[in-house]
Amino acid sequence: MTAGSMNGKTCLVTGATHGVGLATARALAAAGATLLVHGRDAALGAAVAADIARESGNSSVRFVRADFLHLEEVRELAAELARLPRLDVLINNAALIDTARRCTAEGYDATFGVNHLAPFLLTNLLRPLLAASAPARVIVVASEAHRRAGWLDFDDLMNTRVGYWRAYGRSKLANLLFVRALSRRLRGSGITVNAAHPGVVRSQLFRGLPAPWRFALATVLRPFTRSLEQGARTSAYLATAAELERESGGYYRDGRRVQPAAAARCDEAAARLWSESVRLTGLEAA
Repeated sequence: MTAGSMNGKTCLVTGATHGVGLATARALAAAGATLLVHGRDAALGAAVAADIARESGNSSVRFVRADFLHLEEVRELAAELARLPRLDVLINNAALIDTARRCTAEGYDATFGVNHLAPFLLTNLLRPLLAASAPARVIVVASEAHRRAGWLDFDDLMNTRVGYWRAYGRSKLANLLFVRALSRRLRGSGITVNAAHPGVVRSQLFRGLPAPWRFALATVLRPFTRSLEQGARTSAYLATAAELERESGGYYRDGRRVQPAAAARCDEAAARLWSESVRLTGLEAA
């Protein structure tokens, strides 16, 4: 899988100051995209954007800031981006595994808030711009971790009764249900939406795990993990491949469409999650 030319295309990658997001951003910049690098640390983000521009020889790279623990900042970012002349690709990559059990500014579980509610809100607020730029694409970085989540528990969306691994898996299941529901709403709009599994990547996503897990990932499990560049390949493929221009609602692993768990294919759960997400984010019914 190699990135096709993105000359004339504007792409936003969330969570792009490190990890898979950074590797994805580098691939898109190298392909000629006008690139928006998102993160929550302004100094780091500006440095990363400058590095990408220098490495790729692409001067059309800039940083945009928002902390996804604050939905108001997501709204401010969307308002800023709405002034752009176009947005061709939105890659919802930002994510966390929260072992400390924090809350967002709104009092929501941080894992659910950052991994699902923030991209749900951002994507919906940017839908008019994406539609005006059509054909446009939305990519959601999900994970095979969704298979260990079971069915989404609507009585415990804030993960008060589960540990951090199950909470993360639930958030990735929510990502796939979001893709399922959104793909139906986008029919005829010229916007497609697909989900990607990057693999188990050697990234900062796992930096907060307990020491035994970090040790295992660095030693015993290392042969089964991927580099950042390998982890970014499917996202870059979904963003650039000409043959996917009309493909929507899929879940891709290693560049191939695969079937997610049954819990991620439930239309009733997808519809209910959409309604709950509208309520929790304060989004007008969409």
